[in-house]
Amino acid sequence: MTFGDFRVIYLGGMGRSGSTLAERLLGELPGVCMAGELVHLWQRGVADNERCGCGVPFGRCEFWSAVAQAAFGGWPKVDVGRIADLRARIDRTRFIPLLARRAVPDRVRADLAEYTGYYRSLYQAIAEVSGCRTVVDSSKHASLAFCLSRGGDLDIRVIHVVRDSRAVAYSWTTRVQRPEAQAQSYMTTYSPARAAREWNLQNGALQLLARGQTPVLRVRYEDLVAGVKPTLLRIARFSGLSVDEPGLAFIGNGDDGGEQGQWAELGQGHSAAGNPMRFTTGKISIRPDDRWQAAMPRPQRRAVTALTLPLLRHYGYLGGAS
Repeated sequence: MTFGDFRVIYLGGMGRSGSTLAERLLGELPGVCMAGELVHLWQRGVADNERCGCGVPFGRCEFWSAVAQAAFGGWPKVDVGRIADLRARIDRTRFIPLLARRAVPDRVRADLAEYTGYYRSLYQAIAEVSGCRTVVDSSKHASLAFCLSRGGDLDIRVIHVVRDSRAVAYSWTTRVQRPEAQAQSYMTTYSPARAAREWNLQNGALQLLARGQTPVLRVRYEDLVAGVKPTLLRIARFSGLSVDEPGLAFIGNGDDGGEQGQWAELGQGHSAAGNPMRFTTGKISIRPDDRWQAAMPRPQRRAVTALTLPLLRHYGYLGGAS
């Protein structure tokens, strides 16, 4: 495939906002391949050999081995250290004001061309190996979205996934094990104040991206879990996907099989990195995760509300628990 033969759906936003659920659902649509958080593929997959979404160590996954061969001639030919160095130089939140400029310095332009070249080759190879014309990258980071938006010949559609800041802050305080790691490890945790700050930064940056030439669609987690089919159809139309009712047969509700509420039947995929939910297969129930309303201490809720109030109001989250 050439660059004009495939597109990339980039899921952006703050972590713990439901992007993995969105990715898993999108990955079930015809002609769509979910790839996971590719920003972490280089270190967690290539260097650390953590488990692929299919359950086997990354280096033994036939899918990713075929992708590596098509993109680079094999993983041994990929300089992970070089990619990490480039990422440190341009793919950071603090560089977004620079990346948002109409013109960037020559040094930055050269680094961008090299850095995004790895991703373009990776996307193209994923499309070739999977046979899918649409690749989903759930990396989330706004800075990488800005980098990719300057790729020129890359057809990228950004889905800005938003969730109530208080729910996000509560989730970041919980300890979640990372089953993909070879040694016992846990996902990063943040204090509520730190989570509120990052929520503001990531969501604000993606709003800035939407003011440029890159197509950006905002989707609230709460709307997704309330109406899976209409939300997926909205994303599909935005992304240029042709999806009919048979293509949504993996989604059901309480009228199907006696299940309570909405559900989705998820198959196995090859997510390179991401939330532990990427390992889940079979029928899952889809309902709002609102544990924060009862479990989050009131002082923390009030603090996060105050710290994120402008965007919280902008996204329509006023009137709930405070």
